[in-house]
Amino acid sequence: MPTSTQSFPRTRPRRNRVDGWTRRLMAENRLSVDDLIWPVFAVDGENQRQPIASMPGVERLSLDLLVPAVAQARDLGIPCVALFPVLPLDRKDPEGREAGNPDNLMCRAIRAIKREVPDIGILGDVALDPYTSHGHDGIVKDGYVLNEETVEALVRQALVQAEAGCDIVAPSDMMDGRIGAIRDALEGGGHSLTCICAYAAKYASAFYGPFREAVQTGGLLKGDKKTYQMDAANSDEALREVALDIAEGADMVMVKPGMPYLDIIRRVKDEFRVPTFAYHVSGEYAMLRAASANGWLNYDAALLETLLGFKRAGTDAVLTYGAVDAAKLLRERS
Repeated sequence: MPTSTQSFPRTRPRRNRVDGWTRRLMAENRLSVDDLIWPVFAVDGENQRQPIASMPGVERLSLDLLVPAVAQARDLGIPCVALFPVLPLDRKDPEGREAGNPDNLMCRAIRAIKREVPDIGILGDVALDPYTSHGHDGIVKDGYVLNEETVEALVRQALVQAEAGCDIVAPSDMMDGRIGAIRDALEGGGHSLTCICAYAAKYASAFYGPFREAVQTGGLLKGDKKTYQMDAANSDEALREVALDIAEGADMVMVKPGMPYLDIIRRVKDEFRVPTFAYHVSGEYAMLRAASANGWLNYDAALLETLLGFKRAGTDAVLTYGAVDAAKLLRERS
């Protein structure tokens, strides 16, 4: 990169920062509501609004309350929601068979949203952990998550979601070969326009704790997920994972978590130039909320700064539990 031959006082970088209008003119990156995806949690029943203690401001909602909440997000300009189901224990089993039920909670939620709010996108989580009695993302035998058997189950899950009207199926399991298998099944099933967002670089992270509380899997999980989710020490491996998923038919790729992995986001975007998403995960969101509750930072300012950081790193969209908050703040600024 060329360097300036001028020096102070001829060059004063602060001149470009003196006024609000100059700062706006010089801004290299911009955050807009178009960059936001809002994760939401669905539960069975009616008039169910269940606060999640570790994620202030986030609730599990029954479909009669979830659909109006999604409509509000649409009205704020948010283009897409990410949908996660919360199942009771009696609907879980070791194989996660409920995931392939075409009338499961996830599919009913997709149909309800598409019926009432057809002009918002739905990204559907494809993984078995909300459905398994052991909390893992796949079928377990002798303490190991089986790959091919799990992929077969994921294909069934993706197909029922696509048939329900899901716009983007998003495998978050990190099994090998699942993107190609799902892409083939979607093509063969008449769903050639259904997108796949691959959680291509998903790390085994300490930042997922509040999410596991939200979907009520944390108390079920035995051991960890390090045999299938990525090692936090690895960066080159992420590029290999992303390359494989793109080759198998992914339309967009995800890096998860977000803030501790901004370097991965940047490398992925520079290397592949494909739509690249980041997940501002539950632990990251919870830290902002907790610090704000203690008076240690300003939640609104910190949220927007965090999301702008994702944009600067190269993301095209960010999944964040603060999407509605951010959309309202951006509207106030416009």
